[in-house]
Amino acid sequence: MKPLNQDDLYHNLREFLKDKGIDLQQGSYARGIQKSCSLLTDAINLGQQSFGRAKTEIDKKLDQMRQVIHEKTAPTSSTPPPATDSTKSAPPPKSATAKPRARKKKTRK
Repeated sequence: MKPLNQDDLYHNLREFLKDKGIDLQQGSYARGIQKSCSLLTDAINLGQQSFGRAKTEIDKKLDQMRQVIHEKTAPTSSTPPPATDSTKSAPPPKSATAKPRARKKKTRK
C-alpha cells in the first residue's frame, strides 16, 4: 500500500462533509481538524512502514525455522561418506554383482 499524502485525508473528509451538507470554512475549528488529519496520516504511514519491516523479519525467521525443520527431518544416510583418497576404491555393492533369481512358481492344490 502506498503512503498517504499529508493533505489527502483532510481533503477527503472535507469532501465527505460537504456532501452531507457541512461546509468547513477557514478558522480555528478547520485548522484543528486539519492538524488532527495530519497526525492521523503520519500515524498511518508509520504503521505501514512498521508493518512492512515486521513482515520482512517474520519471513526471515520463518525461513530459518523451515531450514531447521528440514535439517532435522531429512533422511539420514546409512552408508558412510565415500573415501576422499582416489587410490582407495570401494567394492561394488552386493546387489549390483548378484545374479537375479528366478521366481518360484505357485502350485495349486
